[in-house]
Amino acid sequence: MEIVSNGRYRSIEHRATVNSTKERLSIATFNSSNLDSELGPAPSLFGPDNPANFRRVPSEKYFKEFFARKLSGKSYLDFMRIENGEGNTS
Repeated sequence: MEIVSNGRYRSIEHRATVNSTKERLSIATFNSSNLDSELGPAPSLFGPDNPANFRRVPSEKYFKEFFARKLSGKSYLDFMRIENGEGNTS
């Protein structure tokens, strides 16, 4: 969500708190995009006065690289982030 919103909605790391007096409820949700599409900031959320904060990549490449990495916080989000004006903003 952070990538699509161009940083407007920040992602958080999953954390679970153990409570010995209350049961825990977990809800798993799945969202998948067409592998022929691109993943990146919504075009309406960036422009000349508000540059893209994240790269646009083919969805297939995003998922392959995301699942090939070890779980380490938000490391893939950091990889997708554009630094110092570099990257693809189309």
